[in-house]
Amino acid sequence: MGDWLNIDTNKMTAIFKRKYSPLRDILKTSLPAVIDLSSQTVMWTIEAILIGHLSAAAFAGVGMAIQVIILFFTIFLTFIVGSSIIINRHLGAGENWEANHIFGQALMIGIVMAVLVAIIWYFGATTLFTIIREKERIAQESGIQYLRIIALFSPLILTNFVAMGVMRAAGDTRVTMLINLMINTINLVLAPLLIFGLLGFPRLEVKGAALAAGFAHTIGFFSTLFVLRTRKSVLFLSFRELTTPNYKSFKRLFSAGVPTTIEQLFWAYGQMIITSYAAILGIYYLAAHQVFMRIQAILSMVYMGFSLGAMTLVGQNIGAKEHARAEETGHVAGYVVSIFVILIVASLLIFDKPLISLFTGEPAVLKIGAKVMIIYALVQIPKAINGVVCGNLRGAGDLKWLMYWAIGSSIIMETGMTYIFAFPLHLSLMGLWLVQGIDETIRLTLNYSRFKMGRWKFIKI
Repeated sequence: MGDWLNIDTNKMTAIFKRKYSPLRDILKTSLPAVIDLSSQTVMWTIEAILIGHLSAAAFAGVGMAIQVIILFFTIFLTFIVGSSIIINRHLGAGENWEANHIFGQALMIGIVMAVLVAIIWYFGATTLFTIIREKERIAQESGIQYLRIIALFSPLILTNFVAMGVMRAAGDTRVTMLINLMINTINLVLAPLLIFGLLGFPRLEVKGAALAAGFAHTIGFFSTLFVLRTRKSVLFLSFRELTTPNYKSFKRLFSAGVPTTIEQLFWAYGQMIITSYAAILGIYYLAAHQVFMRIQAILSMVYMGFSLGAMTLVGQNIGAKEHARAEETGHVAGYVVSIFVILIVASLLIFDKPLISLFTGEPAVLKIGAKVMIIYALVQIPKAINGVVCGNLRGAGDLKWLMYWAIGSSIIMETGMTYIFAFPLHLSLMGLWLVQGIDETIRLTLNYSRFKMGRWKFIKI
């Protein structure tokens, strides 16, 4: 692990000067992905602020609806990750037809699932909010209204989510960045107009927020379709492959994608448990935790951008039988994210109070946040680097290893150790984040050892 933290500047310079530089490849693939992924998180944050100006109940209801939407998005990772790993192998081997075939099959399943989800969201919205026990009537009505309107657009939204996810993971990060920036810009313009009734538009409040998102993502869907049909992307959408089921390909997709979906579901479960512990500590501790989670959401998109870059390039190099280059690319991705996370940690420590005060002016929350910030900042180091190592292993297809550790981590660390640190050891919110730091460090050590062992070179997808 020390190799990732002690960066040899001479080695980095030599790498950069090569004609085909892994460093240049990582930056070219990862930086657009960072902007792409971060833009959606920023848009959700702005939407939350706008809805918060309506009422606390509307804010809570739409927040719960978005949690439901994100949970269902996790299910679609099966097709995104599964197809991406297989596609990158084919692209690396120069087998473009096979790559487009897998893409068409993944999108076919995605469309069917998107229609089913739309039906569940529209007709089951009331039941979903009963399950998650949102008791405030106005909040429940706001959440149900938002979810039902999004359900009308969801076949296009979810299909585009799958298509763009696969394109991004196949290395087309510049294209997906431009499309996502367009979507979020349109959403950003329409949201205040429709929520508050500005410039002659009707005041639709929560309904307006949902319609703004729906219209923006519909335009995004047709933009993606245009790119895929006009060969402006690495991948090409063949209508024949989209409409001709191949059950052998379906099996490959599920085999490669299900472990990642399980991994993400257990991760979400672990985060839910940690949030429940913060709630037990008290309202001020919960508020401080939510501030840190808001910041973490944006930072995680930065780490995910580099993780996707590593996954893409490692997978394509393996497909091209360039195992040494795949390993070197994985290490260079680690070097790059190490530099970024050091800058992030420094920024968090220098601007701790201004950052927290962006979200709340409550003195008690500011005091708690200031005490926890140093632990929170240091957690970012193993978290960022582990994200890249996980990307390396995903690109290589070592998915079950990551799944097993996610399950173990959520049960042992998030559920068990977090409780002990927060309550019996009386470390409260600092204990929650301290355990996350320990967890990320352990997983980084194990994942890096796994990558160094090289067993991933022999995994067949």
